Amino acid sequence: MRILVTGASGFIGSAVVSFLTDHQHEVVRLGRATSFTPAEIRWDPAAGKLDPARLAELNAVVHLAGENITGRWTPAKKERIRTSRVNGTRLLAEALTHASPPPKVLVCASAVGYYGDRGEEVLREESPPGRGFLADVCQEWEAASRPAAERSLRVVHLRIGVVLDPAGGALKQMLPPFRLGLGGVIGSGGQWMSWITRDELANVIHFALTTEGLRGPVNAVAPQVATNREFTKTLGRVLSRPTVFPMPAFAARLVFGEMADELLLASARVEPARLAASGYKFLHPELESALRQMLGE
Repeated sequence: MRILVTGASGFIGSAVVSFLTDHQHEVVRLGRATSFTPAEIRWDPAAGKLDPARLAELNAVVHLAGENITGRWTPAKKERIRTSRVNGTRLLAEALTHASPPPKVLVCASAVGYYGDRGEEVLREESPPGRGFLADVCQEWEAASRPAAERSLRVVHLRIGVVLDPAGGALKQMLPPFRLGLGGVIGSGGQWMSWITRDELANVIHFALTTEGLRGPVNAVAPQVATNREFTKTLGRVLSRPTVFPMPAFAARLVFGEMADELLLASARVEPARLAASGYKFLHPELESALRQMLGE
């Protein structure tokens, strides 16, 4: 297939591009750089610029672009998080409807933040959205692809959990203190953490591209969800380090502000129901074996 990828240079996007290339697909990158090769297309989401003519002869699109959500959430940061996802997705979806011919499938990133802080509730794709900034953004983000669905593209919204890989994301930030024996639970430790490895996510994206019956929201998480306490103890065990230095909720809020409540202290017990029903076979269903494979421990 000839597949357009946005966010191709990012933490997830770079792994997806490598995976698709290894599986003999032709990858075309959509980005904002000023200098491009023939295998790249320029767009400017902030200015609403994307030429639909450049999107012809594509078989599929993987849309991963968006402002990094980590960092202190100032009003300006929150606006970039929202507009980069909502406006960028809407621009892309509308441009795809004018491509001739349009691609058959659009796989869009979303996030388990859609569900908000839900305590012990088991969350499947049909579960209603939660409350909070991220839940609102995810709802707008998914809705922004509606023009593509109305043009009969098969649209998949991957609600992605915490993506684990030592090369980036949350795990990269955790490893230095944990390796020093300074790791510990965050807040009560009882909040559920839905996770997926980066290579698993690339495989899930390929599965979504090639599985005709898959459309709409799809939870992209491993089947073995873990509480923050379970994750902490497991990572400590894999690294052979103690995990006795907790971060109380007030300290997390002091350091990270609003982001702490929505990313570190929120509980999302998410189940990958539609992946399982579609016959997807997980590469890394269990946390400890996944961490040991990634970390070579």
